[in-house]
Amino acid sequence: MGLRTRVGKAFQALFGLETVNIKRRSYASASSGRLLAGWMANNTSADAEIKGSLPKLQQRSRQIVRDTPYGKQAVRTIVGNVIGFNGIKMQSQIKKERYGKGLDVEKNDVVEELWHDWGRYDSCHTAGRLCWTDIEKLCCSSLIESGEVFVRIVNKKFGRSKVPFALEILESDRLDNDYNGGTNNIKESWRMGIRHDEWHRPISYAFFTEHPGDSAFPSKKKVARHMILPANEVIHLYLTDRPEQTRGVPWLAPVLKQLHHLDGYAESSVIKARGASALMAFISSPEGELNDGGEIYEGDRVSEWSPGAFHYLEPGQNVTVPNFDAPNGEFEPFMRACLRGMAAGIGISYESISKDFSQSNYSSSRLSMLEDRTQYKSLQQFFIKGLHQRVFEQWLDMAVLSGALSLPGYETKPDKYKKVKWQPRGFEFVDPQKEVASAKEAIKAGLKTQAQVIAEQGGDIDELMTARKAEVDMADSLGLLFDTDVATEQKQANIDTNTTSESNGGTT
Repeated sequence: MGLRTRVGKAFQALFGLETVNIKRRSYASASSGRLLAGWMANNTSADAEIKGSLPKLQQRSRQIVRDTPYGKQAVRTIVGNVIGFNGIKMQSQIKKERYGKGLDVEKNDVVEELWHDWGRYDSCHTAGRLCWTDIEKLCCSSLIESGEVFVRIVNKKFGRSKVPFALEILESDRLDNDYNGGTNNIKESWRMGIRHDEWHRPISYAFFTEHPGDSAFPSKKKVARHMILPANEVIHLYLTDRPEQTRGVPWLAPVLKQLHHLDGYAESSVIKARGASALMAFISSPEGELNDGGEIYEGDRVSEWSPGAFHYLEPGQNVTVPNFDAPNGEFEPFMRACLRGMAAGIGISYESISKDFSQSNYSSSRLSMLEDRTQYKSLQQFFIKGLHQRVFEQWLDMAVLSGALSLPGYETKPDKYKKVKWQPRGFEFVDPQKEVASAKEAIKAGLKTQAQVIAEQGGDIDELMTARKAEVDMADSLGLLFDTDVATEQKQANIDTNTTSESNGGTT
């Protein structure tokens, strides 16, 4: 035994220390004891996990949304709160040429008007069926169901559009997950239908010419199996959960299994309750009374139960009626527990999915609503940066190149004209009386501006002020006074003063 070992043992004996097992220093969740032997976890990349699971995940996710009320409600809730019924509005922010102060209202109005006209259903969509707001909603719902969506940019005029620019929405199934066309550059590679450079930037996409699941409508014309599109013509939208992730995963992936079992449980409970409510009575007699005066054939048995039915039995036969006990008191609590887990997996509140507010009060409902809004605002920014800004910039390029817009100096300073403000849908006050008072105090203290408060509600200060002035001017022209006008008291005082002056012969 070496000197160091003897000294160490003496030190431990002196201070009462024990040898520490190195295994005790590891994480408990990383141990491989008897209770965790069945915990399977692989050290694989994001793409390796996604590639084998993505088709099945997408198929099951769409089935859940298509056939279950809670899956459909989850999609409806997220799309409604992120996109809203009017979509995310664009406000051009071109500044004046001289001194660079203030906005050039005239140019901004021209850009916004042309953008609005392009957003018509026959202009912005290659198939002529979706307006720009419909495209926003479709992209959002596709992200939830399939985990990703592809927007193809087509530089061509459609319908009444003055700009040679339109969008084609491609479902994720159109991308060939197994395509490997090869490349002459050793730094480039194909991965799950996308060709990347050495920095993992997409170069091109390999799409099927036709949807692989469109077997019910086979094409009679001979077309190429694939179309290879350059990356600058494709916008690939998906949420990135891990580094170096190439494809998106359905947002319902963590809860698909639970939703499938929940749907089966609900169906079984309904059938059980239906059978219990339909069973009435069985009648037997020693003489073997015939059913409704007819004959009883050998082997004839009661095979169907229907409400209000009384069935006769032959001599010697008996029936044991099971105790269905349906519906029982466990159904509703179990459903609530499952839906709470589903809501947590998706990232929105239980009340939003179930529409059940019986278990919540004002405070808890307000708290969950505010937390949901944080999630929705985050998704709004994702769409603005990933879809809206990219579409607008390429649309503006084509609008100028085609002559539909005349913007001086655009070729040298395009960024000056691409500055826009996107106004997503806002959220109404939960407690208007308290929150309006709080907003007023914040404006007075300089912590917020009126524009910020209005934008939080989904409004535009320019539109509000213009509409407000029109209201006030109309009321003045008609001699009407309303307490909604902060200057009402002063106006009334001026009217009273003028009236008194006239009654006194023009003197006050």
